[in-house]
Amino acid sequence: MTMNSNSLRVALITGAGTGIGKAAAKALLADGFCIVLTGRKLERLTKAIEEIGGNDKNCLAVSCDIGKPEEVKSLFTALKNKFGRIDVLFNNAGTGAPAIPMDELTYDQWMNVVNSNLCGAFLCSQEAMRMMKAQSPQGGRIINNGSISAHAPRPNTAPYTSTKHAITGLTKSIALDGRPFNINCGQIDIGNAATEMTERMANGIMQADGSIKVEPRMDVDHVGQAVLHMAKLPPESNVLFMTIMASKMPFVGRG
Repeated sequence: MTMNSNSLRVALITGAGTGIGKAAAKALLADGFCIVLTGRKLERLTKAIEEIGGNDKNCLAVSCDIGKPEEVKSLFTALKNKFGRIDVLFNNAGTGAPAIPMDELTYDQWMNVVNSNLCGAFLCSQEAMRMMKAQSPQGGRIINNGSISAHAPRPNTAPYTSTKHAITGLTKSIALDGRPFNINCGQIDIGNAATEMTERMANGIMQADGSIKVEPRMDVDHVGQAVLHMAKLPPESNVLFMTIMASKMPFVGRG
């Protein structure tokens, strides 16, 4: 049954089962949002709902491969049937390819990253914008997970870095095209949040000069709070780009 849309703030988070997505879901839920969590593994999503203190009234878990248009349409149908509207989309899901020289990557490895990081964000944004245009009150907010790699690559990360640069273009296009319909869009670039994906940084990761160094990380809940800040701004305000990073990671400067 669709709940009363006038009493709801509804957020959809992709890649919500772990890491940054789960931290964002936790922060938004605590602020009163209803949350739709999606990812490929349903059991991971249901476990995340339990761990962030959600229930079947304020959370919905939907298994989805966001790189597949038909699955994205089914995701948004489930969201609409449960909550009736969408106020925030956090395009968080993403992946990388093996850290090997670019000339050794296969086409399938390249396309796996493109489909997850770029096509998935486009498809979810497309469906969200359709709902946001049609609903009352009209509008909403889309937040894209960029990356510090959208500004400076790491060695052997051509697929990931390329897609994150593309996310910047998508962010600007959504912000412009959504303007007449009260749809805001912003990008959050994250550096070294302490998640499963960044565990290798605690053990040492290759630098631009070829050396291997341990890099500082930060509490992933700080990212969740940053996403919440962007999500709950009034419609007349927008954070177009935000960078949140471990203060001492090697990003600013020459190494």
